Amino acid sequence: MNNGCFIYEDTFLSLLNLIHYLLKNAIKPDKIKNTSYSPNLFDEVVHLTILEEKEIFNKVIQLIGSYAARALYYVFLSNEENKELILYYLLLNGQKYKEKILFHRHLRCVSETIRISNYVVHEVHKYKGFVRFQELENHILYAEIEPVNDVLEFISLHFKKRLKNDYWIIKDVGRNRLSLYDKKNYYLVSSHEFSLETTLKSHEEQKVEELWKAFYKTIGIQERKNERCRMNFMPKKYWKYMLEMEDEL
Repeated sequence: MNNGCFIYEDTFLSLLNLIHYLLKNAIKPDKIKNTSYSPNLFDEVVHLTILEEKEIFNKVIQLIGSYAARALYYVFLSNEENKELILYYLLLNGQKYKEKILFHRHLRCVSETIRISNYVVHEVHKYKGFVRFQELENHILYAEIEPVNDVLEFISLHFKKRLKNDYWIIKDVGRNRLSLYDKKNYYLVSSHEFSLETTLKSHEEQKVEELWKAFYKTIGIQERKNERCRMNFMPKKYWKYMLEMEDEL
């Protein structure tokens, strides 16, 4: 039974509750999209009022195991166009295979889940090394990133441990979201809810930037320059917000 395009609020729990409802009622959707989706002329859009369960993720863990559930969350954070349907079919098959679901790579939903989750994890790992902070006049550390996937949460978890004694802000430029850290916890907010003058660098920061650029140029050996190797370790898409690459851009 196909029942058109189902709309969910743009949250992970909202999606899980919708999928749980569809599976419980044996409904096979044509599409599952969030509220920002613009339907075409052929879409039969369905808005459901579902009594959401806050413990739905725990039920997912009990069904397919913590490892598969974590991969499922990575897929949700991805920029994949049809990620919602992939998760629907993963949980549909999860009812049969339980915790062994990820072993069944012959299923497209499983192979896609593994591919996408690995890509998201890889991007998180890259940004842990490529985030560049600058100190503002108010002594807050500020950095900008522009990831393909919605990885701000995982990057924030990393720097909560790495820079736990500093105030810092990380901005996801593409999604207009900020992560604000107050030496205890970080908070993800829309940039429309928070204004900050980011062009006022501290005097010490300006000196450090000059020294860092000089250091970067000094350690380079022109005769051993290998552009292909450098692009493998430091892809060009990360250069925009890396201080040492400003001159080359």
